[in-house]
Amino acid sequence: MIKIERTSVMNFENAIRGARNPMNSWNRMDSSYDENGNFIFGENDLNLALRLVGAGTDHRKFIRQIFVSVDFTAPLYWWKEYDTYKVATVANSTSTMHKIASKPFELDDCSYDHMNQKALTCLENVLHVLEELRLEYLETKNKETWYSMIQLLPSSYNQMRTCTLNYETLLNIYFARRHHKLDEWHTVCDWIKSLPYMNKFIEVIDNKSAN
Repeated sequence: MIKIERTSVMNFENAIRGARNPMNSWNRMDSSYDENGNFIFGENDLNLALRLVGAGTDHRKFIRQIFVSVDFTAPLYWWKEYDTYKVATVANSTSTMHKIASKPFELDDCSYDHMNQKALTCLENVLHVLEELRLEYLETKNKETWYSMIQLLPSSYNQMRTCTLNYETLLNIYFARRHHKLDEWHTVCDWIKSLPYMNKFIEVIDNKSAN
């Protein structure tokens, strides 16, 4: 399971203006904003953007200046894979270390949508023990009890992080993960394709690879 919320895409105008710096072609800029404040590529700017994206990473530097902020709520086993993307990413997470005992442990704290009954029963038992440890820790503040919670925490436990990435990093994620075994990555790849103009950028790269 993965939840994707509060997506914000920023800096399109500055990015495409920067893309015109090498040829001093700012007079050809024709993009605008709609009544809702959404950036809309003009024909000239879109043609330039697609040519640069198709020309490869050395030429599409402008997309590194298109920023995305988003909240992901996902299980720890997914975050372990996400953490391989260290370039041009920033994340602030909810704190397991500080807040693990702040609320009762519940089944919905975890991703269990693909578990069979045997695994689900085991998870419920683990959560029952974690809740006993949590109550014990609240009463005693014993560090061993706290450590027991941390080390027993299942990899299906969900954590929320506010992440900042750019379009280049998101393209790398998309092409690396679109055929991955984990359904969470397919959800993320669908979200990436839904970002403004990202589907056009992906099509250009796919077409270039096919030729």
